[in-house]
Amino acid sequence: MKVLSIKEPFASLIKEKKKLIETRSWKTSYRGELYIHASKSKISRDERNLLSLLSTINFSFGFILCKCKLIDCIYMTEEYVENMKQNHSQEYLCGEYKVGRYAWVLDEIEPLEPPIKAKGALGIWNYFTDQEVFSFLKEIQYGWIDKNHEKHFHIKPDFDKKYCLQPPKEMMKTKIGVCWDQVELERFYLSPNEWKTKSFYIIAYGKERCYTHTFLTFEKNERFYWFEHAWEKFEGIFEYKSLDSLLKDIKEKFLRFEVPKDFDVLDFKIFEYEKPKFHISANEFMKHCEKGKEIILEN
Repeated sequence: MKVLSIKEPFASLIKEKKKLIETRSWKTSYRGELYIHASKSKISRDERNLLSLLSTINFSFGFILCKCKLIDCIYMTEEYVENMKQNHSQEYLCGEYKVGRYAWVLDEIEPLEPPIKAKGALGIWNYFTDQEVFSFLKEIQYGWIDKNHEKHFHIKPDFDKKYCLQPPKEMMKTKIGVCWDQVELERFYLSPNEWKTKSFYIIAYGKERCYTHTFLTFEKNERFYWFEHAWEKFEGIFEYKSLDSLLKDIKEKFLRFEVPKDFDVLDFKIFEYEKPKFHISANEFMKHCEKGKEIILEN
């Protein structure tokens, strides 16, 4: 769903249908359904005179308050500005009307109960539920892109040298990626939410090779979720009471189903890692993850 973040009290004025036009310095070609998000910015002194227009002043900063439809984007001429000033005084008071700016016309405004907590972003951004993100991932095939932008559907001996970590927008076009790539796409889609997301890298070391997997987790309503698409055997969104129980479960599954029984595991580690740079090689990605925070699980 497309979302627009707006400062208070303007977001609430839209929710209460006291403001039907959002004024902006830039135009948009988008038309259609739109969520209105109240940003976390404080109300300035100049805007406090608008509070009398509202039925309540209990603001929900950092929440999506309502949905509507963006039906037009009008360039402000001198005639348009003067007409708003003379004939639509309340609307004029609730916006910044100057020649060269744009009037975004809203319709079919519907408050959301309850409102949706979200971080917000600049411009028009996207808000997706975890289930919506998971449905997008169904379009992604397991495989990888090399430095020449060629697709591969199997891990080959030259993977370490030729692999290239894709940015989310590239991956949305190629529709292919291993777990390393897919975690970054999941992070991209879920980042506007208020949920605490984390990414983990697990590795079983052997003498001549190692087995790895990356996955994303998020915390919502005091519960922890494992978001998994790349690992086909355990594809889904799984709920846990604690992060520790989540990590222990994945460790047990990984060692049982992904590491061959005849593989001599010399060491096993879990790292929490931050978002990496893109277009790096497999070796560079692994080094990045191993510089992260090592997680020690209690027995």
